[in-house]
This record gives sequence, C-alpha cells and structure tokens, in this order.
Amino acid sequence: MRLTSILSECARNIAHGTAHAVAMMVAVLLAGTLLGGYEATNVIALENEAVTRIGAYADTKSILGADAMIDGDVCDRLSMQGDGAPAASGAMRTGPQVTPASTPGKDISSYEVTPGMLSILTATDPDARRDASGVWVSTEVADDFGLAAGGRMETTDGPVDVAGVFDWPNDGRDTRFVYALLIPVSASAEPFSECWAKRWPADDTVDQLLYSTVIASGGASDPAGVTAVNKGFDSHYDAQTGYLNRMTRWMPYAALAVGLALGVVSVRRRRLEYAGALHSGQSKGAQLLGIALETGVWAGLGALCSCSLLAAYCVRVSRSDPWTVFAAAARTPAALAAGALVAAVLAGLTIRESQLFRFFKHR
Repeated sequence: MRLTSILSECARNIAHGTAHAVAMMVAVLLAGTLLGGYEATNVIALENEAVTRIGAYADTKSILGADAMIDGDVCDRLSMQGDGAPAASGAMRTGPQVTPASTPGKDISSYEVTPGMLSILTATDPDARRDASGVWVSTEVADDFGLAAGGRMETTDGPVDVAGVFDWPNDGRDTRFVYALLIPVSASAEPFSECWAKRWPADDTVDQLLYSTVIASGGASDPAGVTAVNKGFDSHYDAQTGYLNRMTRWMPYAALAVGLALGVVSVRRRRLEYAGALHSGQSKGAQLLGIALETGVWAGLGALCSCSLLAAYCVRVSRSDPWTVFAAAARTPAALAAGALVAAVLAGLTIRESQLFRFFKHR
C-alpha cells in the first residue's frame, strides 16, 4: 500500500469522524490541561513562597556581637567573591540620634552604613538608584515629614539632603530600620558592628563568609554570631528540596497512564474495522502506520492546545520565571500524547485477521 494511499485514508477517517479524532483530542486536551495545570499551580505556589521570602529578606543573614568589630571593606566585597557569593552585602553601625527641627522633642535613630548596605536595601528593586550623597530615610519617616528623594530634611543640627527612600515593613524582619535614617559612610572609615549578606538560596556558605569579616572579638562573653535578619520564617526552609519533593512531580507519569488508556481505547473501539482491513488485504505495516498517523494527529493537537493554555496560565500567574514553570508543566501533556501514540501502535499489533469472526460475533 503506497504512502499516499495511507495518508489519504487517514485524512478521510479523521474528516468523516471514523477515527473519532475530535472526541479523542478533547480528551487529551482536558486531561493534559487539568494534570499539567495542577503541576503548574503547585510549582507557582512554591515560586510565590520563595518570592515572598526573598522580598521579606528571609534570605539575608547578619553577623554581630557586642565585642565584634567588622571590616567594612571586606564586608562590602563579599558580593564580589564569584560563584556562591551573596548578591549584596554591607556593614552598619549605630549613628547619632537625629532631631528634626519640626519636632524638637522627638529623636530619630540613625545608622551609619556602607555603600553595600544600600544595595541590600534596594535589592528588590534592581532599577533603584543607590545614591550615597545624602541620607536615606524609611518610608515611615518620609511619610511623617513629607520627605522624598532629592529633598532636604531640616534638623536641629542643620539641613541634610535626602538621597533616597527605602521601604522596610514590619513583617518579622529586624525592626531597627522601620523608623530610621541611614547615613552612607566610607567602608574603610572605621570598624562596624554588623555585616549583612543577602543570598538566594541561603545556606551555610554565607555564614563562613560573614565570619571572615570579623577583625576583632574582644571577649568570649559575647562572641560574634550569625543570625537571620528576618526571624519570622522557618530557618530550615530548603527551596530546592521542596521543589524536588513536591507532590505533583508524578503528574507526567499519571498523564502517561491516561495516555496509554486513551491509546488502547482508540484502537479497541475499531478492532473489527482493523481486522476486516487485514482480511481485505491491507498489510500490517500499512495498518500500523495509519494508526500511528491518526493517533499522532488527535494526540498531538490535544497536547499542543493544552500546552498553549498552560503557557498562557504561566505567563499570567507566575511572578518570577513563567517559562521555567511552563517547562515543568508541559511535560504532562507531552507524556500523555506520547503514551497515547505508543499504546495505540502496541494495541494495533495485537489485532490479527484470524480474530475477525470473534470481533464480529461480539460487536
């Protein structure tokens, strides 16, 4: 049987409904979208959890101690250590109390920070300007005194320029910056009391790097120690383990099982037709090729439509990397289509001309 004849017969079977292609395609579409969507939803939930932790500085650690002295230059350079280095690092120490001229009886705490600390404060906004030419104020202070970047704050010691405003909500993170002024200073001016480092995913590597910034620890009574900047989150959180152990990692296998079932059903419902074709002289190879082509059309189109819906969902909902989420979810409809194709061909192999009378009798 010539290839053109096989292709022509497949096209007629699909067009006239003999292959039930529309129904089978819809089955693949629904199963692939539901199972793949469940996987995408689960991965996006894990992604959102990670984004929330990063935004709340749960991935940031600090080293401090009453007797500790921190080298500001070394602290700022932690982010330049190459692979495994923090995305941002900076040092800080307590500064003088600042008294606004408009509220003489109300002091505001200030902290002297290195330029690297500004990178930490603006880590969630990569487009932010890290201007160290003036003080930085928290949004709480800015709202109370009507301040904005580029403005000026009148104090009892004279006016100070406002270089930037940073957001520091009270969500479990270190509360000292909630209502404070930050004064950028040279990292080499004098020792600092703390070094902060922000790295995702957080691990013990950051701890060792933070300890390398200590230049003196003058007593065992209060040695330097590493702590989380935001203690409101589980310190044992492991994003990679959570992803690898997610419940929906088995979705491609479930889809494969569904695809195998659909492939077998698509052939068994037409086994009398296939046995009759063999009796009429059709070769087994031509028949299997026809089964593969027809199954490939409805299974492939169903999987393609399912992937299109999953892609739209991932782009719409994912907050970080929609195409990575889609790559995980798309495995499900792909496995379903592959399972249907393989099962259909294998089921076709079991049909023989000698079974024609039995199939006719039990039709």
